[in-house]
Parts: sequence; structure tokens; C-alpha cells
Amino acid sequence: MFSFINNIRIKTAAQSLLTLCILLLVPHASAEQRPNIILIVADDLNWDDLGAYGNTGVNTPNLDKLAKNGMRFDNAYLTASSCSPSRASMITGRYPHNTDAEQLHWPLPKEQITVSQTLHDAGYWTAAAGKWHLGEDTKQRFDVVRESKYGIDEPSGSAQWLPLLNMRPKEKPFFLWLASWDSHRPFYQGKYPHKHTQEDVRLPPYYPATELYMNDFAAYYDEISRLDEYVGKVVSTLETQGVAGNTLIIFVADNGRPFARDKTTLYDSGVKTPFIAHWPDGIAKGSVSDSLISSIDLAPTFTALANAVTPASFEGRSLVSLFKNPSAPFRDFAISERNWHDFEDHGRSVRTKQYRYIRNNYFDLPATPSADTVYHKTWWELTRLFEQGALTQQQSRPFLAPRPKEELYDLESDPYELTNLARNNQYQAILQQHSDILDNWIEETNDFIPSFRTLDDFDRKTGAYAPNRKRPRPSKMEMYQASGRY
Repeated sequence: MFSFINNIRIKTAAQSLLTLCILLLVPHASAEQRPNIILIVADDLNWDDLGAYGNTGVNTPNLDKLAKNGMRFDNAYLTASSCSPSRASMITGRYPHNTDAEQLHWPLPKEQITVSQTLHDAGYWTAAAGKWHLGEDTKQRFDVVRESKYGIDEPSGSAQWLPLLNMRPKEKPFFLWLASWDSHRPFYQGKYPHKHTQEDVRLPPYYPATELYMNDFAAYYDEISRLDEYVGKVVSTLETQGVAGNTLIIFVADNGRPFARDKTTLYDSGVKTPFIAHWPDGIAKGSVSDSLISSIDLAPTFTALANAVTPASFEGRSLVSLFKNPSAPFRDFAISERNWHDFEDHGRSVRTKQYRYIRNNYFDLPATPSADTVYHKTWWELTRLFEQGALTQQQSRPFLAPRPKEELYDLESDPYELTNLARNNQYQAILQQHSDILDNWIEETNDFIPSFRTLDDFDRKTGAYAPNRKRPRPSKMEMYQASGRY
């Protein structure tokens, strides 16, 4: 295990040295030749809760316009259904378990190579504003970081986006990491540009259509509309500055909506992301790509556009070819991870064009959602209805244990992933094919299952903080050693 980690560090150090040598020997392309790059990361947003993706009940005129004038990706997937691991994966171009930050709130180690540092070394001005969630060491990989503390600074997390854009040096291309708190719980915080009603709500069938749920979804839509307003302000500022044409904006989410069968799950509602790319000088207006892509593809895309050497540690692939040919084949599958997030769990998932395969490694545990969901009154209502026997089997899933060891869904006929086909005799060949894909990926990426579990931080039923059950979480080194894999 030690030799494995040391080899990775030696490789990445050598790659960094090579990058520096090339940058010293080869003159930078001018700012006009290389695009400015803005990555906007929404918080807890489902892929299909935007007008551009078919949910016309949500007021998102600016994001809809961004998609209409750029490229919409319809098969984009995250590597994690949990906020900080997902963000760590984006900024390093690596799968969560290889970032050493795969569990919630684990800071990204300073040994990890980030795309922000790579772009900085290539001559870009790099800055971040809004929600952070990446640890203190990662702040040193940007020229400027303006972190927003939720509930202290302002509720949207987006107030520093425009000041950052206005302070950029005009002689350099720039890379901005803009992260919102919208649409993270709690809702009803601050002002909203649009108020939604129950009539606007499109409720998935795995939630009960109670008054509380309908109103809570409407409040979630309100948060999305505020995020949309800030995206519009960014675009307007770029136009005022005269740089909109040569600025690539990519809009994504870190995981699915903050409800019981979405965020922290390995279903599409947990790991499928909206993915909008807008670049007037480089992407055809109104284009749509059905090609399957992953969030680990962001970092190598940015380095390719910046004419920077892509670090060997990046595990993704550049999307630049899809900007030119949206229908080109790209990936055969996308992998997503489920690790500790407030509550213990461990699972992996394979998504192909038609199917999703899930392997629940801790199948003895119920699929308890994140703590921000569990300490909310919608969870208490769901719990009450479950105890009364008033929920359908699908609505009861977050409470059921044991879970199936394996799950398989046909997304063409079952978009909400309601019917598990893993034990259906007609699908055994497909099940085996996807299981083999996952096994090969586990070997190739040195994934593992820890031999001991991290304790929950909260009560799974009430959401109450459980300090008496909490002990120090194991370090990554301890987890490697205990796994028996190395």
C-alpha cells in the first residue's frame, strides 16, 4: 500500500515538474486565443429540475437561455452523490476514493493536484467564491478565494460572484469556481425572485403527495430560481465586460435534490447532473449531446482548452471533441460512489446508456439520507406514514433493511428506477455485464471496502446529533491498512 501511494506521488510530482518546464520553454498563447473558464456548481440540485431539462414548473429563464444558446448534455453523471467528495473529484479530475477526500467533510490533501493550480501555472488568474467545502490547503491553489459561510454571510452563497468577476486582472485569461448554497436546506432563507406554488410542483412517485411535501418542493424550486438569477447576473457582467464570446461557462450540480431518495443515493436522482456548456466562440448554439460523460472529465477539459499539460493524475477525458461533434461516442459507462455522509454507507454504481447497476456493500443498513434531510419535518412525516403502513413499497425504501445486494434498472422503461431487475432471469446477462464492468473498474482504480465502519453522526430515525456514538473517523491510511487490499 505504501509503495502504491508513493508511486502516485512520485508520478504526480514528476508530471508537475514536466508541466513547469514546458511552460517555461513554450510561450503562452494570448488571452484572446485561450478561453476564460467559469465553472458554476449548484448545491443539491436535481438534473431535471430546470426548464431546460423539461420541468417547466421551475422558473429558470437564465439557465434555460444558457442552454438554448449553448450545449445541453443529457447524460452527465457525477462520481459521488455527496457534496464535498463530488467537488473534490471535479477539482482533481479523480474518482473520490483516489482524492483521499471521499468521505463528507474530509479536506482535500495538499498532495492532490488540482485543475486550479494547473491553470494558474499555465498563466490563468484563478479564483473561487461561494460555498467552499474543499479544505484550507486547497485555497492555496487559487489566487483569490472568497468563501461564503452559510447563514452568516448571506443565504444564497453567490453574493461574491460578481465582485470577483469585476476584480479580475484584464491582461490574463481567468478561471472562476463559483459555488452556490442554493438549493441546500434549510429553505425559506432570504429573498427569492420567484415564488412557486403547489401547482408548479412535479412530484416523483416515490414521495407521498401530502400538503407538506408539495409545499416543501415549491420552496426548493424557489431556491433554484434564486440560483438562476445569479447565473443571469454573471452572463450580463461578462457581456458588459466584452468577454462573453470567449468565455466558457459550465453549469453543474454537486448531487441530487435534498430529499430522502435523491441526495446521497446512487440513483439518477442522486448522481445524474444538469450539465450546460455555453461558449459563443466555441460551441454551436442550441446543440444537444446525448453522449455519456462524467464529472471527472471537467478538469482535463479545462487544461486542454488552456493549452496546459494535463497532469497524469487526472482520470477523466477532455470533452473538447464533443463541443465540436455533440453526437460522437465518448464513454461506455460512468461510475459513481457512495461513501460515509453523516451516516455510514458504502456502494458503487455503473451507469450505461440504458441501465443502472448498483452494488450495496453495506446492504444490512437502511438507505438513510443525509442529516439535513433527516432533521427536517418532511422526514418526520415520511417516518410517521411508514409506521402507519401508509407508504408504497417505493416510498418506503429509505427505511428498509436489509436492502438488495444488487440492483439493476432499465432507465428507458423505468426512468424513476422503481423496478429492480437484478433477480429477473431475463436480465442475468445484463446484470453480469455490469457487474464485470464494476469489478474491472475496482481493480483499475485500486478501490476497496474498509474492514471496519465509521459510526453515524446522527440518529437515523430522528436526526438528533449523537455525540456519544461518535469516535474519531479513521484516517485514509488506517482504512487502506484495514481493508487488506494492500
